[in-house]
Amino acid sequence: MGVLNFIKRIFTWWDGQTLGTQLWTWRKGVKVGEDEAGNIYYKTRDDSRRWVIFNGEIEGSRINPDWHGWLHKTWDEPPTDKPLPHKAWEKPHIANMTGTDAAYAPAGSLRRAAPKDRADYEAWRPE
Repeated sequence: MGVLNFIKRIFTWWDGQTLGTQLWTWRKGVKVGEDEAGNIYYKTRDDSRRWVIFNGEIEGSRINPDWHGWLHKTWDEPPTDKPLPHKAWEKPHIANMTGTDAAYAPAGSLRRAAPKDRADYEAWRPE
């Protein structure tokens, strides 16, 4: 690891764990589990703190609802120990797509191609 990467890890949090977080995790952390995205979840021995080390981009919407509930102490057992029941109609969790090409664009949005049939719209033209 070069000097630049070392300095970056000391001062930045948006591109991976900082050096301080890595040291805290090494000293105080107990690994609880890992989700399908590769994010790793930790807690302190007395369970007073819970945190996640992201695999890749640090984006809160990448945490699925099962782990989100555990992180915020909605339930005590992590999904690795006591998986939550899921309904057949539930869709799998996806991260927030805002700002990407996969983001939702409603009909009429500038990001979508114009519909072929515009019978419901008549443009105003001055006379």
